Amino acid sequence: MQIRENRKKNDVDSRIDYGIIFSVMMLAMIGLMSIYVATIQDSQNPLRNVVSQLAWYVIGAIGIAIIMQFDAEQLWQVANYAYFAGIALLFLVLIFYSRSYAASTGAKSWFAIGSFTFQPSEVMKPAYILMLGKVITNHNSEYQVHTIKNDFILLGKLFLWTLPVMVLLKLQNDFGTILVFVAILGGMILVSGIDWRILLTGFLIVAVIGGTALLFATTDWGREILGHFGFRSYQFARIDSWRNPSADTSENGYQIWQNMKAIGSGKLFGKGFNVSNVYVPVRESDMIFSVIGENFGFIGSCVLILLYFLLIYQMVQVTFDTKNEFYAYVSTGVIMMILFHVFENIGMSVGLLPLTGIPLPFISQGGSALLGNMIGIGLVMSMRFHHKSYMFENGTFKQR
Repeated sequence: MQIRENRKKNDVDSRIDYGIIFSVMMLAMIGLMSIYVATIQDSQNPLRNVVSQLAWYVIGAIGIAIIMQFDAEQLWQVANYAYFAGIALLFLVLIFYSRSYAASTGAKSWFAIGSFTFQPSEVMKPAYILMLGKVITNHNSEYQVHTIKNDFILLGKLFLWTLPVMVLLKLQNDFGTILVFVAILGGMILVSGIDWRILLTGFLIVAVIGGTALLFATTDWGREILGHFGFRSYQFARIDSWRNPSADTSENGYQIWQNMKAIGSGKLFGKGFNVSNVYVPVRESDMIFSVIGENFGFIGSCVLILLYFLLIYQMVQVTFDTKNEFYAYVSTGVIMMILFHVFENIGMSVGLLPLTGIPLPFISQGGSALLGNMIGIGLVMSMRFHHKSYMFENGTFKQR
């Protein structure tokens, strides 16, 4: 009996991806230390912020443990419910949004009950990933031979499921989150098997539209045109700060300029833990990378990026090991979600990209974003935990 129990325990242990757990735990430690440093100058009780973030980590860990119990078939069944629940939350926040947050950020994307705040778009991301994974798997099962016509049908389906999300986020005035969903959609389209000619054409169209919009944003007449499409003055100010960070270091460009000064002042090895001489406004959230750069320098920043690389590599490895089409699409969505957050946040912190309100995964303060990322990690870890290979045929999963 004891031998059987030991074998069962060893079997469970072998199905848990401790490499991913290690990477997330290391990022958590860095995040908690960075939040403490970021808030110690602005808050009378910085430990409260750390404890609050730690509590969200505990909630996220519980969420991972629960999600790991769902296999591919169960996640398939949950996908529709999760998607429509997310859509309902995105709609409700337009009615019951926090007035104070809307006044300070310009976005109607937060629920607030006392000191508790919640951003539903963060948990909508993994729900959206599940839904798109299901749509692609269903389509490829129905149309087993890829043709131009069939690929356009798939694109139509993906855009139809994406449209409600984009409309609701646009009404919330949350442009940064829209970019994340676009990145998720783009990554999942890339691995869906769509003909390369369609992908190349789509890439060129997006590049031309993006380049034209950026060109228009640099001229007065172009900004007037873009204004009719919903672009606002603060977005143009961010582009100006990106193009020339030193042009306005007192108003619109103050935050990004101070952020870059803090990172640069850390030099190669940094000033040491909790040594912050450059003031950066609200650095505990979107500007948290400045804490890493100032305290631990270029070397510390590279270690952080290496941890992200290790995490993403492990998620890719899990995808190949499980050999499950539905899981492959879900994993791609999660990887794109985390990768885009890292790329955009660090890119804007060092001046390579315009400023957007996108947090650094597992590091920035914020329970909603952390919970969304932890759910994504749970989805990937469930792949290893349920290591059976399935094939999807005639609308059902069958074990190989």
